[in-house]
Amino acid sequence: MRIKKELFTALALAFILASCGGGTGTSSDQEKEEAVSTLSAGERAFLDNLASLCGNSYRGEEVYMAEGRESWAHLDFVMHVTLCEEDRVHIPFHLSDDTSRTWLFLVEDGRLRFRHDHRYPDGTPEDPTLYGGYSDSRGNAYEQYFPKDDFSREFLDEDYGREWHVVMDEDMTTFSYRLLYGGEIVFQADFDLTRPI
Repeated sequence: MRIKKELFTALALAFILASCGGGTGTSSDQEKEEAVSTLSAGERAFLDNLASLCGNSYRGEEVYMAEGRESWAHLDFVMHVTLCEEDRVHIPFHLSDDTSRTWLFLVEDGRLRFRHDHRYPDGTPEDPTLYGGYSDSRGNAYEQYFPKDDFSREFLDEDYGREWHVVMDEDMTTFSYRLLYGGEIVFQADFDLTRPI
């Protein structure tokens, strides 16, 4: 009788814990929905446009590199749109055999944030990593602008007025990544969205 009572108690406790676990998941989903709902219409549409590319890979090329900077024109450019959720899109960007870079588009602090995740082959973070910025008010469904944020200033301390522009044509034929210093483009890569690989 005692064994049955202990078994019943254990089963009841397991059920309660399982129920609590389910509740936590719901709370997390609600928090995600609330965070996403704070995005502007342009930011939401931009993230949706990125997500429409999910599961595909695209070739690109260097179309501009400022004088004095090392050119990457001889390298193979490929972007892979691998993870697409309501509050994030991840795009690994490979340069030939260098697979260390991933572009992260995230809903953080109720805003759209662009970060550069750099990792060694074993998965450990490079230094620097996760730099980027929050979108400003100039963007729309096809282009967003990300001035360098305070987090990035801690280790990207040069006074270049660094910002990143991510632009898709309205007909979704080209994806462009641009790095600017003081409002001037210093690097641009374009990817052909019409020919997934």
